[in-house]
Amino acid sequence: MYLTTYDPFARATRRAFNQSTVMPLDGIRRDGDVLLRFDVPGIDPESIEVTVDRGVLSVSVKRAEEHAESDKFFVRERTFGTFTRRLSLSKNLNADAVEAAYNNGILEVRIPVLEQAKPRKVEVRQGDENKELAA
Repeated sequence: MYLTTYDPFARATRRAFNQSTVMPLDGIRRDGDVLLRFDVPGIDPESIEVTVDRGVLSVSVKRAEEHAESDKFFVRERTFGTFTRRLSLSKNLNADAVEAAYNNGILEVRIPVLEQAKPRKVEVRQGDENKELAA
C-alpha cells in the first residue's frame, strides 16, 4: 500500500517553489572577479548553455526524463525539462570575458571585474600638501 495525501494547493505551491530553486546559486565577489556557482546535478554537460546578451547572463540547462513506458510512478518529485536563470550584469563587469566550467554537478561562471571598477589605494598626503587640495 502506498501512502498518499491530497492537498489541492500543495501542487501549485510545490511547482512554484521548485521552479525558483531548480538552479540555486551562490554569488561570490572576489578581488578581480565575480564567481557564480549553480547547483545543476544530474545535468548532461552537453545541455548546458551560457550566454551573455546586452548585459544579461543566461544559464540554461536541460534535464531529460528517463523511464520506461511501463514504469508507474507512485512518487514523483524530481523536475525535468529546460530550466533558465537570467541575471543582469553590472556595468563594472567584463561581459566579453565570461568563462564557465562544469564539474561534479556544479557550474561555475567567472566574470572579471573591469579594471576601472577594481578597488585602488589612494595616497594620503601630509602637512602643507593638504592646502593644495582646498584651492
